[in-house]
Amino acid sequence: MPTKSKSSSPKLTVELQFASPAIESALTQAASPTLIKKWIKTAIPLGGLITLRFVNAAEGKKLNFAFRQKDYATNVLTFPYELSKKGLVADIIFCLPVLQKEAKTQGKLLKAHLAHLIVHGCLHAQGYDHETERDAKKMEALEIQMLHKLGFANPYS
Repeated sequence: MPTKSKSSSPKLTVELQFASPAIESALTQAASPTLIKKWIKTAIPLGGLITLRFVNAAEGKKLNFAFRQKDYATNVLTFPYELSKKGLVADIIFCLPVLQKEAKTQGKLLKAHLAHLIVHGCLHAQGYDHETERDAKKMEALEIQMLHKLGFANPYS
């Protein structure tokens, strides 16, 4: 009788998209695609498909207006399409110029800020939010824990 082998973690397919070669170049100077995928797999213990798209300010503004009626580019937008105990399907959009500006303003390395917002977006894809103070504290605690595991400082301190 065949024995069941211990299954490894569920298969999570990660796709990275870049709005332009310039965005891809700027992003990969901060973090390699391999490192970004490691961050995602730390934040998402499920299988499924997740697509990260890195955009310019014009595309970021257009998407934020279309989906949130906010007429400015925001740092991250998460679009969860499917979520179950077995897996998820989601798109996460990052506006690289906004991330760069925030990192500079906050005195952080782009790599650290990017890791934080990737973890943040991945938690949103899994149903977490920060609409109430209680939910925000829970989400922030998870972010801090995951970022510590990845070697980053508390982004809120």
